[in-house]
Order: sequence, then C-alpha cells, then structure tokens
Amino acid sequence: MELDALAGGYTLPASWYADPSVLLREQECIFKRTWQYVGRFDEASEPGSYFVSRAGDVPVVVVRDRDGTLRGFVNVCRHRAAEIVQGAGRRETLQCHYHAWTYGLDGSLRSAPRSEREAVFDKDELSLLPVSVDAWGPFLFVNPDPEAAPLADSLCDLPDRVATAGVDVESLRFHLRSESLVEANWKVVCENFLECYHCAVAHPSFSSVIDVSPDAYKLEIGATFSSQYGPVRERWTGAFDPQGEVARGQFHFLWPNIVVNIAPGRPNLAIGPIVPAGPERTARFLDYFVAPDASDEWVEQLLTFDDQVGREDRGLVESVQRGLRSRMVERGRLMPKSEQLIADFQQKVAAALA
Repeated sequence: MELDALAGGYTLPASWYADPSVLLREQECIFKRTWQYVGRFDEASEPGSYFVSRAGDVPVVVVRDRDGTLRGFVNVCRHRAAEIVQGAGRRETLQCHYHAWTYGLDGSLRSAPRSEREAVFDKDELSLLPVSVDAWGPFLFVNPDPEAAPLADSLCDLPDRVATAGVDVESLRFHLRSESLVEANWKVVCENFLECYHCAVAHPSFSSVIDVSPDAYKLEIGATFSSQYGPVRERWTGAFDPQGEVARGQFHFLWPNIVVNIAPGRPNLAIGPIVPAGPERTARFLDYFVAPDASDEWVEQLLTFDDQVGREDRGLVESVQRGLRSRMVERGRLMPKSEQLIADFQQKVAAALA
C-alpha cells in the first residue's frame, strides 16, 4: 500500500514521523541491519584503545585487542544490561561499572563476582555480543549484524567519487566533531538533506557560493547511496573561499542515514550519521577532516559557512515536524524532478518496513 502511494508521488504518511511503534520497526528492520559511521580509525589504533558509540539504539564499543585486531561489541553487559564502558581511552579489560563483570578485549567473560557460588554458571556462554566492524580509510563503521556483508558492498564506488573530486581521505587530518540535537524525526532530517529545492529560498549564503539552479545542480540515485553535485558560481560572493583543488561541492547520502559532505575549495570532508533519539528527536554528529596544509583561516571560514546552513536547516526541519504532528496534511506531494532523492529514500524506508 505504501509503495503504491509513493509511486504516485505522495510522501509517507504523517503518522510515520511521530509514532513510537514505527520507530521501533525502523530500529529493528533498518538500523540493526545496516552500516553506521561511528568514529575514526585513530581512536582505536593502539592495543587496548577503545571508544563507544551507537548504531541506532544499539550501544557499541569498538576496541583494539592485545593482538592488534579491531573488534566491535554490543556495549551491554550480559548480566543485567548495563552499558559496560563509557567514553574512550585505553584498558586491559572491559569491566562493567554496575557489578564488575569483566570481559577480555576479545569479548570473553573473564570474571563475575560470586559466580563460583552458583551451581551452574558457564562463562563461555556469556561473552559480549559481537558486531561487524569495517573501515573506509580513516572512517570506522559498525553493523549490529555480525554476519553483515562487507562495508565495501554498501560503499560501492563512493570512495572513487570522493577521490575523483580531489580528496585523498588518507591524507586528511581530523579537525573537530560537531554534535547537535534536533527536535524532528530522523526521516525529516534526512529528507531535508536530500534536496536543494529549498536552497535558493532558505540558504542565501550557500546559494551565493554554490549554483543551485536546476540545470546546474545535479542529482544522482544509486543502489546504496545518492549524490548531489553543486558547481561554484562564476561570480560567487561571501566570506567562504571556494577556490582550490576541489572544484565543486559533493553531498552524498549513504543509506540509511550517513551524510558525506565535501565543500569546494581545499580538500575537506565531513561525515556523520543522522540517528533517531526518539520519535520526534534526532541526534547528529559530523566529523570534519581537512587538508593538512589548509590554513586556520580557511578552515574557520568553512566551519562558519557550514554552521550557518546547519542553523537554517534546523529551523526548517523543526517547522516540518510541527506541521506533521498536527496530522492535518496526512500525505505531502513531492516534486518528481527536484525531490527524486527523497522519493528514493522513502521507497527504501517503506520497503524495509514492509
């Protein structure tokens, strides 16, 4: 039924953007089966180093064991489900802060206080639950499915497109992580990213640098990711200097929720997930990487430019969420040419939940 409505150019129903039961289905059918960006390779590069993150609503910990093997686990104690570790650092073991159940860096249960007093207690059956871990250059991903297909199957030719743009991801240096909470359903946030139909109206600073006219701004749909390409205006204006090795902006969306932004100018890349934090709340972070020799002034220009767009987008998506919550318009009507990436995204969501 939903796929038929979407094929006719209509949106998902408004209820799908606020109903807790829909979010539960999305967590099970989408986020527990897909690759999620969680952090940087250098955060777990030395034996004993670890950091925590989330894949949808699944707490995860990524750790480098004593033999140098990169591993990922559900960061949930097998005793009574406390999150085992927090933050990042280096450890010899992973010890739960609740009752001190202690796990090796390979996930095996090493000790549980008072377990020797129990008639039956098999430590071998109580190892941490594994998750899949994989990398694209300095970018680490996890998939809650331990039998997941390789990350490369999802990335397809995305790394090649990024390289062709003039960005060598291995040579970039990490600059900072930006985090935010948005009062809108995760799908609203994704859909806002997936079109620039609103850019000329809502993003004057962006549109003064990037040509957002329909004949110049290109959209492409792939099996696992979609892309937007925006050339620099011949007569650009603004405080952000788009001149450099990267000739045009690239804005990629890796199903189901990962954005990869490349601004024109010096080599740069920002990557991060759009994660549901409730039916009407979304948690986001973006990790910014820049060329090693990019000047502090240029990087600051880029961040200010990006922050302006982000603040404008936040107002837009939170307005959309308030409108959806009213249920007065049960289905919207998409513009087939300008919003084709949204249509593709909504079809993927409906298919996953069908």
